[in-house]
Amino acid sequence: MPPPPGRREQRKAETRQAISDVATRLIIERGFEAVSMTEIADAAGVSRKTVFNYFASKEQLVFDRDEEARQLLREGMAARTSMTPLAAFQGLVRELLDTGHPLLRINAGAASFWKTVAQSTVLVAHARQLQALLTDDLAQLMAASARRPADDAEARLGASMLMASMVAAYEQGLRVLPCGGDPRQAMLPLIVRGATGVLVALAGTPYTDPSARP
Repeated sequence: MPPPPGRREQRKAETRQAISDVATRLIIERGFEAVSMTEIADAAGVSRKTVFNYFASKEQLVFDRDEEARQLLREGMAARTSMTPLAAFQGLVRELLDTGHPLLRINAGAASFWKTVAQSTVLVAHARQLQALLTDDLAQLMAASARRPADDAEARLGASMLMASMVAAYEQGLRVLPCGGDPRQAMLPLIVRGATGVLVALAGTPYTDPSARP
C-alpha cells in the first residue's frame, strides 16, 4: 500500500533535503563546476531523473532554501501588519537573529558555503538574483501595507536600502568569524544603520511614520 499523503510528502521533503545535502558537500569539497549532476545522483543513491524531479538546475541544488527565504519574508511581514513596514522588517530581522535562524546564522559551515559561492561566477549570479527577488518581494509588501501601487518608487527605495544593508551586514559577519569575532554583534550596527538610512530617506511617509499610515 502507498504511504498516506502526509507521510508521502514527508518522504519527498526528506529525499529533496538528502540530495541537496550531498550536492552541497561535493560542491564545497571540489567546486561547483567540477561536480556533475550524474555524480550527485550517484552519491545520493538516486537516479539522475530523480534529481531533476526535485531540482531544475545545479544552482537550485546549492541554493535549496531560496523559496523558504521568500516565504519567511512574506509571512514575517504579514504577521506585523500593525507596524510600519520599516518596523515590521526590523522586527523580523531581530527575531531571526535572536533565534539563530539558519538563514542568518553564521558559523564555519556557512563560511565554507559562501566561500564556495564566491569562487563560482554562476553561483554569484544566482545569489544576486535571489537578492533582487527578495528586494522586489519586500518592495511589493511595503507598498501593499501603505496601500500604494506595487511599483511605488519610495517602496522600491526603502526595500533596496534594507536588503543592501542586510547583505553588507552578513558579509561583515562572515569577515569577523575567522578572527574569533561575534558575527551577530558585527552585523547589528550595519543593520541599524541601514534602517536609520531608510528612516531618514522615507521620513513622513507611511513606510516609516505611523501617523502617515492609511
